[in-house]
Amino acid sequence: MTTTPKRLARVWRQMPFFVWLVALWMLLWGQFTLVAFLTGVAAAIFVTRVFRLPPVELSGRINAWYGLIFVLTFAVEVVRGSIVVALQVFDFRRQPGAAIIAVPLVIDDDLIMTHTAVTASLVPGSLLVDVDRDRRILYVHVVGVDTIADIDAQRRHVQLWERRIVRAVGSRKQVEQMRTHTAAAPGGSV
Repeated sequence: MTTTPKRLARVWRQMPFFVWLVALWMLLWGQFTLVAFLTGVAAAIFVTRVFRLPPVELSGRINAWYGLIFVLTFAVEVVRGSIVVALQVFDFRRQPGAAIIAVPLVIDDDLIMTHTAVTASLVPGSLLVDVDRDRRILYVHVVGVDTIADIDAQRRHVQLWERRIVRAVGSRKQVEQMRTHTAAAPGGSV
């Protein structure tokens, strides 16, 4: 039998995911009303009770400054990506190039990899198509690439999302690992 403190600790660890499910529900319906919130809570309870996933351990570290930078940068990139893709669609003179690129990641953490994959997919013009978990590689379909330099720029862009996410919510060990890797990379900066 689980004691009350252990049960409360388990609920507390799962709370960010529960809140995320409610927010996702409201975003999917495009409504921020009391009814959408309550149905989101019901859906989140159903999902968390029926589909029992192993608990994901969070780092317990949130850097509000880098989190704000991440959110603002993400918002700008979504708008910029939307404009770029729209311009590519309406430019009848040429077809935008497309490619599937392999993006190696630095941090060996499922949560960081998931956040990076979702972020890359939500920016218009790129979409995650596969993940090689063992080798920490994301395969991303990108639109608007014509040269090897464009492909390298897209790869660096996804890796930049990983760095931003690690700075915002990664553990101190992950931040140090990213700093060491970035400093060792040619032309790298944290």
